[in-house]
Amino acid sequence: MADLKGKILAGKILVQSQAAEEKTVSGIIIPDSAQEKPQIGTVALVGADKKDDPMELKVGDVVFYGKYSGTELNIDGEDYLLMSQTDILYIT
Repeated sequence: MADLKGKILAGKILVQSQAAEEKTVSGIIIPDSAQEKPQIGTVALVGADKKDDPMELKVGDVVFYGKYSGTELNIDGEDYLLMSQTDILYIT
């Protein structure tokens, strides 16, 4: 994960998605066109607390999020998703 110097708004988080699976459990290689969008990632930046909604995430948390959550961003050659804290389904 790159050393990010930016700042994001309150209640928002920046997530770096994990790579999609390229093989099945049995060893079959999945082509790029058939790979599903990953739904797990690592929190890279967190915004401040909102007025009545404290930030529950911290940098480094591994999270699960909805399939169509977030806005894709490319920062310094790395792909990230910008989303609201409320888009997170599960924290590991």
